[in-house]
Amino acid sequence: MTKPTRLIAWGLCASLAAAAPVAADAPEKGPEKGGVSQERLKADVEALVGFGTRHTLSSQADPKRGIGAARRWAEAQFRASSKACGHCLEVVTPETMVSGARIPEPVRLVDVVAIQRGTERPNEVVIVQGHIDSRVTDVMDATSDAPGANDDGSGTALVLEAARVLSQRKFPATIVYAVLSGEEQGLFGGKLLADYAKQQGWTVKAVLNNDIVGGSCGSDGYCDDTHVRVFSEGPRADASDKTRAAARRFGGENDSPGRNISRYVAALAGGVQDDLSVRQIWRADRMGRGGDQLPFLEQGYPAVRFTVAVEDYDHQHQDLRTQDGVKYGDTVDTMDFPYLAKVTRLNVAALAALAKSPMPPAPVADAAVKTWTDVTWKPVPGAVAYNVWRRATDAAEWEAKPVVAGTAKTSAKLDGLRGDDWILGVSAIAADGSESPVAAAVPGGAFEPLASQP
Repeated sequence: MTKPTRLIAWGLCASLAAAAPVAADAPEKGPEKGGVSQERLKADVEALVGFGTRHTLSSQADPKRGIGAARRWAEAQFRASSKACGHCLEVVTPETMVSGARIPEPVRLVDVVAIQRGTERPNEVVIVQGHIDSRVTDVMDATSDAPGANDDGSGTALVLEAARVLSQRKFPATIVYAVLSGEEQGLFGGKLLADYAKQQGWTVKAVLNNDIVGGSCGSDGYCDDTHVRVFSEGPRADASDKTRAAARRFGGENDSPGRNISRYVAALAGGVQDDLSVRQIWRADRMGRGGDQLPFLEQGYPAVRFTVAVEDYDHQHQDLRTQDGVKYGDTVDTMDFPYLAKVTRLNVAALAALAKSPMPPAPVADAAVKTWTDVTWKPVPGAVAYNVWRRATDAAEWEAKPVVAGTAKTSAKLDGLRGDDWILGVSAIAADGSESPVAAAVPGGAFEPLASQP
């Protein structure tokens, strides 16, 4: 019996009785599984490596080598995907001039972005992204060959493949496919896109940043091709002193929107394929390092980072060389393309689930000096019903079944539930049964920038 690709997480099958049922595609037949091509992913990474270097400070004019040629190639891939879907993608190239510690002289920075407009809620946006720039040992070396196969040719190839697959379908919300520049020089491409999202007035539901997602073995020989790590922040980067103080008193340090996206993707993974699970890492990024999800978090947009279960430090940020019998350099032959295909399938499934479901509500829980708990929220566009969830304050995951299932109301009185002992949350359900991530009823739990909240 095949597993459905539609999200069936935390016991949702039983809880969606109040919502209209929807037929589930078998993953091996639906685009979440069969549409992803391992061969195309490899060909894309090989093409990216073929530009020699994609360093942010490399040539922007050379037709065959450097960041400019690589960007134009990525744009051409998006335009080909758009043509294949009847011009359903709007391709834009936001740009700015940047300088910084790793960019001594101002340089033109360009992101390549394809926008698949939603049919019902086009301002509600889900973003998948990877960075196209590469580097060697010296971060300022813009001339040496920097293949950047896994870091981050893998993430760029994933984004291009997701666009090919998902552009063949229509979704209520908008999906944005983004190839970013300037990551290695200071996360400039991520900031450029976060600024662009704000300028467009987008309601950003989730950002899936994919950076180093195409290898399964570490530099110590340890291998793991059955897990992908998803990093998510705890305390919100955009929290004010008031929000931080409220979270310290009443909870919220484990319920940022990114943390609940991580839980959502982890619950989804088993229905996509049997041989890839999510290992949730409860920190914003790896120790002492960063990625393009961070500029989004700083602006209050929900974002997570996908990366391999085991990093190979001999084959990232390295000059091409053999030293003491060890081969260094981020080359195609050190990658695991079946693994990259699995991570791509998970991203595709997560994007589809997020683009089909409504925004998570912004619930409020009131349990002060009473033996019950009141949970309230405002209606969410596209939602026909809501589930109310709970977990103990020291529990990692939401309980398997909601405490209130499929209610059409925007409030719930939980008799006998003493709120001090629980974290409460609410998810929104569309007419076809698609369900949003859970938003927690804690300070900072809503899926919107704190600056926009009352």
